Amino acid sequence: MLAGVNFFPTVSPAEKSAVQFFDEALDLSILADRLGYSSVKIVEHYFYPYGGYSPDPVTFLAAVATRTERIRLITGANIPAFNHPIKLAGQLAMLDNLSHGRLDVGFARAFLPGEFEAFEVDMDTSRARHQEGIAAVLKLWTETDVVWNGTFHRFGPVSMLPLTYQRPHPPVFIAATSTPESFVWAGSQGFNLMFIPFTSTNEKVAGLLDLYRKARLDAGYPAGSERIQMGIHCFVDTDGDRARRNAAVHYADYVDKMASTWEDYMERSPSQYAGYADMITGMRRKTLAELEDKAQVYVGTPADVRQQVAATLEVFGDVEPSMQINFAATPLSDARRTLELFAAEVMPAFPAPDNGVAAEAAAATAVAAASVPVTASS
Repeated sequence: MLAGVNFFPTVSPAEKSAVQFFDEALDLSILADRLGYSSVKIVEHYFYPYGGYSPDPVTFLAAVATRTERIRLITGANIPAFNHPIKLAGQLAMLDNLSHGRLDVGFARAFLPGEFEAFEVDMDTSRARHQEGIAAVLKLWTETDVVWNGTFHRFGPVSMLPLTYQRPHPPVFIAATSTPESFVWAGSQGFNLMFIPFTSTNEKVAGLLDLYRKARLDAGYPAGSERIQMGIHCFVDTDGDRARRNAAVHYADYVDKMASTWEDYMERSPSQYAGYADMITGMRRKTLAELEDKAQVYVGTPADVRQQVAATLEVFGDVEPSMQINFAATPLSDARRTLELFAAEVMPAFPAPDNGVAAEAAAATAVAAASVPVTASS
């Protein structure tokens, strides 16, 4: 199966220094490459213990590119609202060349009010900035003498160098959470999709995925040609009770950091983020056991996790888990064990989709999983 590693730093300097977090994330990226995982993804966020260690995904992924051989690199995701399209297009094109075409580009609207305030960007313009920024970047990658007269940026004529290694451009993913318009728009444009299940019910998320797939079909894109990545927390151990006990501590810390980052600004209620306050409140109420029951996290023994993976595939269809394995202050040894056990005892149970990326990843997994020993439990 296609499965990736998703780095969303949720640590403060008091818990882990930046250098420790990056050293550990690079260690895990190298191991993921050896074990046959399909991708490494990292977010763009600022200022807070919730995501703040990753203001520039391109920098981290460039470091991963020099230390790995085949794993794909995903910006998960860049934020057009906070970046000039010329700068963003140039950075990503460099990374695509440095990695010899291993880049997948994810874009997101962003949702933390404090970030919008710091960049002096009105949250109610986020959707328009998001869509205009993506269109400008794609135009810069695919045309010469580009003239852009948008609502938020004007430039040209310019011809971007370097060209992207992948032509006409790297695969594009759109991050969507709970707004139907975001899922429909992503599908209508033929983009791939990134989503997270634990912010809502499985039924609601499945309905949003149906909207996305229908919009792709209505726009003329072939059925099954999409790639859908699912962000999900993962903690695997040979002892299921120990896995649940340790994961619960780190997950509670993750949710607390996320909620506290948003809650300071809830009274502003940006019009384009209706429902986010309820989403945060709902996340605070969900226990890890409830999430496990709905297969909205992967936690337990390899046998437990195989059942959870099967449940998500049944509900959501063909999706690629993109797993947070070092959320909050998870020790490196636990994250490594999760990667090793999942590769050795979970991935082989699920056939990969019939496409080139999947075939390459599956072949690497079969070889690597047999050669890398599983870290002993502690």
